[in-house]
Amino acid sequence: MDYIKVNRDTWNKRTALHTQSTFYNLPMFKSGTNSLNPIELALLADVKNKSLLHLQCHFGQDTLSWARLGARVTGVDLSPTAIEYANKLKQSLNIEATFIASDVYSFSTINTHLFDIVYTSYGVLNWLPNLSKWANVIANSLQKGGEFYLIEFHSFNELLNGYSYFHDTAPTIEEEGTYTENCDGTLSKTVTWSHSISDIINALIQAGLTIESFNEYPFSPYDCFEGLEYVSDKGYQLLHRGHQVPLIFSIKARKHL
Repeated sequence: MDYIKVNRDTWNKRTALHTQSTFYNLPMFKSGTNSLNPIELALLADVKNKSLLHLQCHFGQDTLSWARLGARVTGVDLSPTAIEYANKLKQSLNIEATFIASDVYSFSTINTHLFDIVYTSYGVLNWLPNLSKWANVIANSLQKGGEFYLIEFHSFNELLNGYSYFHDTAPTIEEEGTYTENCDGTLSKTVTWSHSISDIINALIQAGLTIESFNEYPFSPYDCFEGLEYVSDKGYQLLHRGHQVPLIFSIKARKHL
């Protein structure tokens, strides 16, 4: 199975729904609201005048939010439909940005730039079969001393939702709708892989990056899993036998000088 084609087709279909959803709330974004969450804003405290590569950027809303904070941004996504919308969005808002339609692995073959920051977040790793290749793309895209930031849904929560915690070379193939509230019931095929936390960290280390911080969070900014409950001023949490489940984790890593 050509998993890139299958997933590209799915994300092409999802983009039309996502840009019309309250989940992404484009009218608020267009009026000037930043779409980034407190977790990433705290981690990337100052991006002004820094070159930032956003891998798996979807239709560019968060990428353009980093640009509004002063970064020189490049967004990459495998969906041409999403990238087309991202380009229309930047033009309508008069924000300078570069958007490239490419899967993560292929991007390494066309990229000629080195960046101060590589960033990726929320629901990205499960679409990738090989984390070693992913980590090498990151390392090869960074300046010496450059920083990598990952904010991702915690693998432990995937286990509670019925998926494997540990990686299997055989993917999970499903027919499912999208996660936004305006899902129209249309099912699309997805091809995904599980990755343990140790796999993620070790892939980055083996690519030559130094892990500077690893954090876990009991609250998610997004209500996109079953069983979540909202806690005022915190976000959404999941309890298992009365205890909080880790829903998000973050990693900061640096390329050696």
